[in-house]
Amino acid sequence: MRQDLPIRAIAPRVAPALPLDAQRWLRGVFAAQAVNRGGVIRRAVRDVDRIVGRDVFVAEVQRRGFHMVENAGQFVIFCNNEPVHVIC
Repeated sequence: MRQDLPIRAIAPRVAPALPLDAQRWLRGVFAAQAVNRGGVIRRAVRDVDRIVGRDVFVAEVQRRGFHMVENAGQFVIFCNNEPVHVIC
């Protein structure tokens, strides 16, 4: 007699939860008035890496449809989905 293997639900991969301080910091970054106005904000790369991690930060920028560049140890986030043109 054949026994079928149990069917297991496959859970989607979920990013591990951030510590509360990291969540609070990330919420604070995107609570700035410039974000709501479609402006520009910047954060030190070392702070991003230390507090929430680059992958989490990039994912949040992308989720919001924003653009981000890195220069001289700073992330510059354009809080809108308009094209970004580097002039020189």
